Amino acid sequence: MDKVKIYCLNNNLTKEYPLGTSLIEIARDMKIKLDYPILGARVNNKLTELSYKVYRPKFVEFIDITNIDGYRMYQRSLSFVLMKAVRDLLPGSRLKIEHSISQGFYCEIDKPDNKKLKPEEVLDIAERMREIIKADLPFYREEIPTQQAIKIFEEYKLNEKAKLFRTRPTLFTSVYKLDNQIDYFYGYLVPSTGYLKVFDLIPYYDGMLLRFPTMKNPDELGPIVEQPKLFEIFREYKKWVEILGVSTIGSINEKIKQGHASDLIKVSEALHEKKVAEIADMIARRGNVRVVLIAGPSSSGKTTFSKRLAIQLKVLGYDPVPISLDNFFVNREDTPRDENGNYDFENVLALDINLFTKVMNDLIAGKKVELPKFDFQKGQRFYNGEMAQLSDRGIIIIEGIHGLNPLLSKGIEDKYKFKIYVSALTQIGIDYHNRIPTTDNRLLRRMIRDYQYRGYSLVETLQRWPSVRRGEEKYIFPYQEEADVMFNSALLYEFSVLKKHLEPLLKEIPETAYEYSEARRLLKFLSYFEPIGKEEREIPPTSILREFLSGSAFKY
Repeated sequence: MDKVKIYCLNNNLTKEYPLGTSLIEIARDMKIKLDYPILGARVNNKLTELSYKVYRPKFVEFIDITNIDGYRMYQRSLSFVLMKAVRDLLPGSRLKIEHSISQGFYCEIDKPDNKKLKPEEVLDIAERMREIIKADLPFYREEIPTQQAIKIFEEYKLNEKAKLFRTRPTLFTSVYKLDNQIDYFYGYLVPSTGYLKVFDLIPYYDGMLLRFPTMKNPDELGPIVEQPKLFEIFREYKKWVEILGVSTIGSINEKIKQGHASDLIKVSEALHEKKVAEIADMIARRGNVRVVLIAGPSSSGKTTFSKRLAIQLKVLGYDPVPISLDNFFVNREDTPRDENGNYDFENVLALDINLFTKVMNDLIAGKKVELPKFDFQKGQRFYNGEMAQLSDRGIIIIEGIHGLNPLLSKGIEDKYKFKIYVSALTQIGIDYHNRIPTTDNRLLRRMIRDYQYRGYSLVETLQRWPSVRRGEEKYIFPYQEEADVMFNSALLYEFSVLKKHLEPLLKEIPETAYEYSEARRLLKFLSYFEPIGKEEREIPPTSILREFLSGSAFKY
């Protein structure tokens, strides 16, 4: 019998297996023990499921829920269980998995009678999910012709999925089956429902919150973090995209195919301009604002937003003065260190808060102040004679990751402060069961910016991203709700533009790179979008997106 060599990275063993042996059989034979149940595997740096059969030599690394790919598999699989439970108990209803909030997925159900979802119905759905999980039902994946898949989706009244695949030219499509239900998912699932023991489903606003275990402690659910301001901005944009009829990728693709890409660009940019102007008006109405603090995660468009806000404030007769937080770093020898002994530049205590407070209060008092500068190569503060003084209509604009941290501005009276949180809060979905993570929006932006302006390859950006995300979780997200207002920098059309720029670069990432798996995932995501061609020229030079592409009217 012909055999194939398998190189297992979990235990550094090499062993031969008969052709067609599945990964789950290999894991059992090699007695692979991870901290938590094995959910999938990376085969030659490409994610796949445990049912995958080997016919050629492979490098294999088995993963569990503590791996980001495994965690996504868990979330997708639990979403399918939720979908089945809803269909079992509320036939004819439509489940919508809207967005991530409070460390879970916010979901809504459109019922045939248009009545509101009752709390007791949510509890019944949760109990049905537990029954499905206890039954340990297998997830089956099948490759079928795309035209057949479209017909099946239409029969199941999954019209948004049918629309997506009518606009995506592929011969075959993978569908998943769970008992008597069929669905499509952006990525792989776990082997069976029995792997999904840790979850909860609770009433939340007008819908329900699907709660997951955490990656760090998969035996426990994450705490519910109340985020009313973030939820409200999601709800506002949801209503907006529904009015425009573009709440899923299929709808956007249809608009582009029908020649309406120009309208998508104009409407998206007009909404941004309207929102920036409204925020400027809010600042003006407060009357005594002297310091505007702007914060947000990486690649959210904070810099362009701050410049556009400054213009709108000038329209209202104010004199905005931009000041960079980067010039308030403490000297290198005074920089705090992380648990590994390395300098922790993202810690708020890496900033000289006392100096920042004095400078801000002196400026508010009308004094003429010499502004500090910072030499990043030497790690030392210096002064070069640059002075600043606020006029009667002067407003300081501060942009940086710690802008909303109360520790930074605790020495400034609240009446003088106005806080803004900026992020790309993607509101469209792949379909109603496959949400688009807001982090993917920002990652794609960062990859193109790093490549064009910072000389980093996509691999280098992908390598840095987990560290960037950890910093955001620690220093930015906990203070979101401190904001007076939130600005959503996501643009309806941007994925259709980024696709053209990023696809060739992602395809260059070699199979030998550990980041190959993530590159494949992002390529698949971009494949859903109809590209925008010559209409890209219509993106205005003041657009948030121009911060990441070329052609911005602003200097960065």
